[in-house]
Amino acid sequence: MSELLTAAQMRAIEMAAIESGEVTGLELMERAGRGVVEAIFEEWPELAQTSHRAVVLCGPGNNGGDGFVVARLLKEWGWEVEVFLYGDGEKLPPDAKVNYEQWCELGSCGRWEDASDSIEHFPDLVIDAVFGTGLTRQIGGEIQNVLAAFSQQFVVSIDLPSGTDSDSGQLLIAPDARSDRLAPAMSVVFHREKIGCRLGDGSRQADKVVVADIGLGDGRCPAVPPGDIVKLVDGPSVLLAKGGLHKFSHGHAFILTGSAGRTGAARLAARGALRVGAGLVTLGVPGEAMVEVAAQITGEMMREVVDGAALRERLQDQRINAVCLGPGLGLRQAEELVPVALEAGRATVLDADALTAFAEDPQVLFDMLHGACVLTPHGGEFARLFPDIAEKLAAPAVTGPAFSKVDATREAAKRAGCVVLYKGADTVIAAPDGRCAVHAAAYERAAPWLATAGAGDVLAGIITGLLARGFPPMQAAETGAWLHVEAARVFGPGLIAEDLPEMLPKVLRDLGVA
Repeated sequence: MSELLTAAQMRAIEMAAIESGEVTGLELMERAGRGVVEAIFEEWPELAQTSHRAVVLCGPGNNGGDGFVVARLLKEWGWEVEVFLYGDGEKLPPDAKVNYEQWCELGSCGRWEDASDSIEHFPDLVIDAVFGTGLTRQIGGEIQNVLAAFSQQFVVSIDLPSGTDSDSGQLLIAPDARSDRLAPAMSVVFHREKIGCRLGDGSRQADKVVVADIGLGDGRCPAVPPGDIVKLVDGPSVLLAKGGLHKFSHGHAFILTGSAGRTGAARLAARGALRVGAGLVTLGVPGEAMVEVAAQITGEMMREVVDGAALRERLQDQRINAVCLGPGLGLRQAEELVPVALEAGRATVLDADALTAFAEDPQVLFDMLHGACVLTPHGGEFARLFPDIAEKLAAPAVTGPAFSKVDATREAAKRAGCVVLYKGADTVIAAPDGRCAVHAAAYERAAPWLATAGAGDVLAGIITGLLARGFPPMQAAETGAWLHVEAARVFGPGLIAEDLPEMLPKVLRDLGVA
C-alpha cells in the first residue's frame, strides 16, 4: 500500500531534506514545476507538439512559486502564457519570489481581477497554482469569481485544487463561491498524495491524480513516525492464496439472520463470506424463518437460533471462528444476541442493527467489544455510536486544519477498542493503536453503482469470510474493502448486491490466487 500525507508531514519531509543539505527549497520548487509540465505532456502528448495558450493563476505562497516555474517552462516551450498573481509579488516567500522575478523577465503578471475575463476566452489550459497544501482558512471574496470560472475550463491543479483542505478533503470555499464543477482535469501532487485527495469533496475535485517525483527518495524522516502515516489501500493487504487440506482449514463463519421476511441481508453477507474463501458458512436462523432461508441457499448451511441461549450453545463449536451480526437482524434480536456473540471471544463483525441497537448508550457496546472485532458503520450509524466525534466531523473548517474522516475514525477505533471501518466512497479503516488506511472508490477506482441496497451487507460478509480464513482484523477490513469495490468495477453499471459475491472468483483469478 502507498502512503497518504498530511500537509504537516509533507512540510516535515521537505524540511528534513533541505536541512540535510541534500536539496534547496528553490531546487524543490524547480523540480515541482518541471514535474507538472512533464505530467501534462505525458497525459496529453498533443500539447507538446506545437504551441498553445495557457493561463497560469498563482497564489501568494509557494504553490504560486510552482506556478511561476510552470509558466516559465511553457513559455520556453513556445506557448503563449498569461500569468495572474493573487497578492503582492514583493511579499512572496523567498523561493517563490525568485521564480516570480524570473518570470517577470519573460512576461508580465496581470491584475487578479482581470483573470476571469482571460479564462473565459477559452485557453487551451488553465494552471491552478493559487492555494496548495498550506491553505487552512475559508476563502471567498475577490477570489470567488476566478474560482467559479474554472467550472467550464480544462484545468490542471498543482498539488491540490485550490480551496481544498489537504488533510480532510473539505472545501474551504464560501458557499456562494462554489460552482457546480470546480474539478480540474488533473491534479499533480508532489512526492505522495495528500489525505485530502482521497476524502470527501477532495476525492471529487479532480478527474485524475498524478504523483510527481521531486527527488525526496522514500521521504522518511524522524519527524514523521511510520505509525502516523495513513495508508492508501490500493490492493489486498495480505496474501489471498488458499492452502490447507480441508474446508475447516479455511475457517467456519457463522452469520445471524433476522426473522421471517428479513433474512435477505444476512444471506447476502453469507454469500460474500463463502465466495471470498471461508471453508464453511452457516446461517443462524430463527425458527419461523427456516423455510424461507432453506428455499434460498445451497452452499451455505443453516442452524436454528431462537435466542441467546441457543446462540451460546451453537458457539460451543470451537470450529466456528468468525461471527457476523447485524444485517437485517432487528434491534430486539441484536440487543439479545450481540452480548452472547461477543462473550464467545471469536472474531466478530458488527454491522447495521448490531450497531444501532446500542445507540442510546454506546458505552454498553464498547465495554463488551474486544480486539478481534470489526465495526462497519455507515455515516448514520457512526453518528449514533459516536455522536460527539460525528459533530466535530460535520463542523465546517474556518481556520486551521479541518477535523477529517481519518481523525474521526482513529478516535472512534481508540474509543471502541477495535477496528472501525467507516463506510463510504471514501472508506476509512482504523485500529485502536492508530494504524489507519483509506480506500477511496474515486478516480480510476470510482464505482458509483455500488450505491445499491445490500452492498454493505456483502462487505460485512466478505470481511467475516476473511476473518474466518485467519486474516487479522485490520487486514481483513482493508482487503475486504478493496475486494468489494473491485468486484463492483468488474461488473460495472447495472450492479445489484447479489452480483457482488459472484464477481469475486474473477477478481481472485485476476490476482493470481490459486
